[in-house]
Amino acid sequence: MSQQKPRLKKPVEKVRAELLADPDTKRIAKSVGMELEAYVELVLDYAQNPDKQPMLQVADDAELRAAGYEPPTPEEVGQFFVAGAKGELGIEGPNFNKSGFESAPAAAGKPSLQGNEGEKPMASDDPETRQELLNQMRKGGPGRI
Repeated sequence: MSQQKPRLKKPVEKVRAELLADPDTKRIAKSVGMELEAYVELVLDYAQNPDKQPMLQVADDAELRAAGYEPPTPEEVGQFFVAGAKGELGIEGPNFNKSGFESAPAAAGKPSLQGNEGEKPMASDDPETRQELLNQMRKGGPGRI
């Protein structure tokens, strides 16, 4: 018994209007070389028919040349994938390196939560400072406060 995939939960007209107004949809349509309206209709078609498989056509290089297309060389295909991996294609996934909790570059008059504003950082390679910091560390084992 096959599982039914969920269909749209909103009316198609509302989803269409949201997609047409969405700047990401416009950017994606432009990057794949489609008119915005045609791209939105394609997205809606797949959203309304979740079991529909995308069309993939494999053609021989000679067939592509006969149709007026110049197929990419293996080196160009490799460069395309490398550029995609480096993020040079303008299609970026989520930035996992940024949690949103990093401090802002310009605090704009907001108080520091670190409590070290106006202080000069201590040099860690200064032997006197290093020894002073080591002396301030608690000595002892478990159970000692």
